[in-house]
Amino acid sequence: MKIKVTEEIWKEGGMYVAYCPELDMASCAESIEGAKSNLKDVISINFEECKKMGTLDQLLQEAGFTEDHDNVMFARKELVGFSPLEVGI
Repeated sequence: MKIKVTEEIWKEGGMYVAYCPELDMASCAESIEGAKSNLKDVISINFEECKKMGTLDQLLQEAGFTEDHDNVMFARKELVGFSPLEVGI
């Protein structure tokens, strides 16, 4: 099974944080590539553990995932834009 998720990359100090909002999972590293790789590992490990416990389908359903005709799981909402917003207070 494949799953399509959003990956957000943030720089915090000297570290990069990779975050998946659909699954509320994150990881970090000293490079962008490392943070991305670590996030994939975190997601894979979580899915493996959920499979062992028999709760993977429940996790995906509660997170709002459905399956398309190519057997790819995706969230019902899709990020179409992301930009800084400045608001006066």
